[in-house]
Amino acid sequence: MEEVSNGGMLYHEVQESKLCVVHCVNTVLQGPFFSEFDLVAVASDLDHTERQMMGSIEMHANWPRHYCNKKVLQKVLEVWDLQIIPLDSPVAELAQIDPELRNAFICHLQNHWFCIRKVNGEWYNFESLKPAPDHLSKFYLSAYLDSLKGFGWSIFLVSGKFPKECPISSSEASSGYGQWLLPEDAERITKSCNAAQRTGSRSGQTQWQSVPYRQYEEQGMLLDEEDEDLKVAIAASLLDAAPAVSTKPDTLENENKDNSAANA
Repeated sequence: MEEVSNGGMLYHEVQESKLCVVHCVNTVLQGPFFSEFDLVAVASDLDHTERQMMGSIEMHANWPRHYCNKKVLQKVLEVWDLQIIPLDSPVAELAQIDPELRNAFICHLQNHWFCIRKVNGEWYNFESLKPAPDHLSKFYLSAYLDSLKGFGWSIFLVSGKFPKECPISSSEASSGYGQWLLPEDAERITKSCNAAQRTGSRSGQTQWQSVPYRQYEEQGMLLDEEDEDLKVAIAASLLDAAPAVSTKPDTLENENKDNSAANA
């Protein structure tokens, strides 16, 4: 039985500017452990080291942004002895078969990152475009991951020993884009927002939804009201519709060619 951490509360960060990598890292760790400035420093150190190793600024400048983001994620999580492993890797074979036995997954599509995390024995989607973490049943977790892969998302297993506690009284925890929620509060917020979407928001874009995710979310918001068999059917139907190309650069970006800056 997993030990209850943080008094049973969930830590969630709502999308702020282009900081999805920061939100992803902190929700994996379940606490406001890193700021955007910390990730800027890590990106700059990696940039300096890799420029020296490669000996070619031009080659480095042309590296894809998601590669730089993944390197920053790896480096930051290594502080906690955590590793990120592609889910389609042979090393992650057991996680492919029984994902519910693991603790966290990181999801990436184009310029966006978020995590799916097990907290106090229950699975939650900590997508920063959502106003609160969304509960996922163990039964549905595998189908949900498959539906993301069908959309073209890259899935990474997070492996290692996760921090058990974060000081909830920290000033960082009550300011900015981070918030602590009881599971019942998260459920209430999610249901309220889903109801609002059903009744009047389909004609416009909500604060936590970008265009590529709208069709996906409109189908997914029905999940709380349906039984488990229908959840699987809905997830399977998502495989037939890929999202539009994202134009929102929710990623760590280089501020200029001389210094890398993490702004995802």
